[in-house]
Amino acid sequence: MYTTIGLPPRATSGLVEQFKVYVERWMRRQQSQAACAPAASTGPGRPRELPAEVLWSTLLLCVLQRVQGVREVWRAIVCQGYDICDQAVYARLDAGGTEPLQAVFEQVSRMLAAWVQPLVEAQSWEPLAPFARAVLALDETTLDPLARKLPRLRHFKKGAVELLPGKLASLFDVRLQVWQRIDYLADVQQNCKVHARAMLAGLRSGTLLLFDLGYFGFEWLDELTSSGLWYVSRLREKTSYTVVHTLYQSDEVLDALVWLGNHQAKARSVARLVRVQVGCSWHEYLTNVLDPRVLPVGDLVRVYARRWDIELAFLLLKEHLHLHLWWNSKLTGILQQLWACLIIAQLLQAMRMEIACQAHVDPFEVSMPLVVRAIPTLLGSGQDPIALCVQRGRQLGFIRSSSRLQVQIPVIVAADIVPRPADLVLQRTPCYPADAGRPGRKSSNARYKPKTDPPSWQERDIYEFIAQ
Repeated sequence: MYTTIGLPPRATSGLVEQFKVYVERWMRRQQSQAACAPAASTGPGRPRELPAEVLWSTLLLCVLQRVQGVREVWRAIVCQGYDICDQAVYARLDAGGTEPLQAVFEQVSRMLAAWVQPLVEAQSWEPLAPFARAVLALDETTLDPLARKLPRLRHFKKGAVELLPGKLASLFDVRLQVWQRIDYLADVQQNCKVHARAMLAGLRSGTLLLFDLGYFGFEWLDELTSSGLWYVSRLREKTSYTVVHTLYQSDEVLDALVWLGNHQAKARSVARLVRVQVGCSWHEYLTNVLDPRVLPVGDLVRVYARRWDIELAFLLLKEHLHLHLWWNSKLTGILQQLWACLIIAQLLQAMRMEIACQAHVDPFEVSMPLVVRAIPTLLGSGQDPIALCVQRGRQLGFIRSSSRLQVQIPVIVAADIVPRPADLVLQRTPCYPADAGRPGRKSSNARYKPKTDPPSWQERDIYEFIAQ
């Protein structure tokens, strides 16, 4: 006897329907504002026949289907019954700019944050740094180079920095798995510390930041502490420090309060150093959470391991959504493709979180590559992808064991921790070294890294989004 497997339910008013409602609402508001505006002279030529909502919704759908050019967008529009040429689509996209997609991205991000937050809070997962208001990963990524197809790009050699269209400075919400802030920077050779302080604008006190060694600096760490922000980072190799109090020490773990810098460079605030032996190597972490009862050693290591979430989010953009294949060599076209990919990535991240919450599994047990490949087919057939993944996820491979490494840390008994003395001095007079993130303070090795101006085909500009 063969077991009959019922068909998954049809798509309901879930994520996809809510997204459509938000897009349509935004389009109606834009059209009403355009109707109230004074009529401008249309000039010669045939009047527009392609509605804005059709243009932008088709663009988003093509990103989800991972097409490889604007001509695919034009073909999709023609298949909907609009008799226009490909140059008309190019002209509409050039004239449209990035404001429509940025507005959709902002609305979708707010909707998804409000939708995912109660789902995560209702789960029985081990809370991630419950003392912090939010856990954000800070990082930058360089966008992939342009193809040398246009005459103005052909004289550049392969791998030239002039072919890089820019980079993204980002804040990623580790708990909700959504983007918190995205800034586009045209200068790919700019030190990440230069724009790091601008990324802190609007962050609430008590937020926990995770970042790599590219942001390491005494003054930067002290500024985070004085701003009421928590941080967890790695300790840069050969950084001198002085232990002022040992909280716990064994053959495999060292937990101590230290002064950073013993010579010309000195930090102002005491930091907490955690050294953990993993196999034959030692991992060293820094944090300004000085109380080990608030952030135990095991939790600190697991929290910093989640910094890799932002790297996986970049992978979703570049690899799975084909952001490494540029449709256009113009800056406007590049940013349109970028914002469209970010909108789809927000939706996919939220869908994975709901699948994990309904299936009661870890979010990283849901295969994002399979979800990305299956979404267009499921939506085209009218099926609910979330219900299908929950009901038959194990069978179809959408849900499988996570391949992320789990570092095993010895359990430290609270009675073995030596509290810090009440009269321990926590601040001193600082002396900061050269910092590339401060204007007028050049790094000592700056002369060995010649910098070039941004490509002449770009405009110096910053496009940013801050989730409210």
